[in-house]
Amino acid sequence: MQAIQFSEAGSLDSLQLCDLPRPVPGAGEVLIEVRATGLNPSDLKNVLGRFPYTTTPRIPGRDFSGVVVEGSAELLGKAVWGGTGTGFSFNRDGCHAQYVVLPATAVAPKPESLTFAQAATFGVPYITSWDALERSQVQAGTRFLIIGAGAVAKAAQALAKARGADVVLGVRRAEVVRELEAQGISAFQLAEAEQLPEQAQECFQQQSPEVIFDTTGYWLPAAVNSVGAFGRIVVIAAPVDGMISMPVLNLYRRGGSIIGINSLLYSLEDCAKMLERISAAFEGDLPIPDDFTELPLSEAVAAYHKVNEGGSEKIVLIPQGKMI
Repeated sequence: MQAIQFSEAGSLDSLQLCDLPRPVPGAGEVLIEVRATGLNPSDLKNVLGRFPYTTTPRIPGRDFSGVVVEGSAELLGKAVWGGTGTGFSFNRDGCHAQYVVLPATAVAPKPESLTFAQAATFGVPYITSWDALERSQVQAGTRFLIIGAGAVAKAAQALAKARGADVVLGVRRAEVVRELEAQGISAFQLAEAEQLPEQAQECFQQQSPEVIFDTTGYWLPAAVNSVGAFGRIVVIAAPVDGMISMPVLNLYRRGGSIIGINSLLYSLEDCAKMLERISAAFEGDLPIPDDFTELPLSEAVAAYHKVNEGGSEKIVLIPQGKMI
């Protein structure tokens, strides 16, 4: 089978398109023919050596959709989606390949309303966002401010809106504000950090947000100064050195809490269960994504380089040689 594989973490130099043996499922496992697989920033970071628990050689890739071709009789021939979770693409091979083996309990039925390519955009962003909303108690009526406009921010906005929350995005660039508003998403342009409390209150009729989700890693101090009493601040990123100054006095005076989100703390089976719950949301008003680019797996190495150079478009790799 064709797959991309890196033999040494630390740079993109060892990432190559390879011909490898097709994996064989063991007891309780299924072999999935991958129809589409998403390229996430965490996949790039994995190859670049940002995860110390990664072992090599390794096939990266955490999100996929496909068809079960061997294993469980109940799943044989079924369209499924899955990915993310402890170990997947770090110490067991991921899904940037034509085939992948996983426990039968680690996949969920693909929503019929999604194409394979659309389904491959969901795993990491939506599982991360689902966990963020659950743990920060976002529900109907919650004043919810999201900082950033990447895949996780957009997923959080869609899921929170489906729950009936009052959701606003704060972003850096005016053109992004216009793009979001054209999609019916409430957004404003961020000014300087010290102005965030005032800007946030303007969004919620002079009330402070109850939950702030910083998807960028740089707005934690400003978020502490902006969240309301007993508010929650969710973080998923940080500067490369992991260090940031924070006004702790203001945090405890507000009775606030900070919630760190890491999807790798969950098993593959846990993540499959989250995807099942996300699937149910498609029966409501959850939007179907269309803002991604499909590329054949043969162009995967170039796609990694493009993301490393700052490309922000969502890329979906198609392993079977045809766009879907």
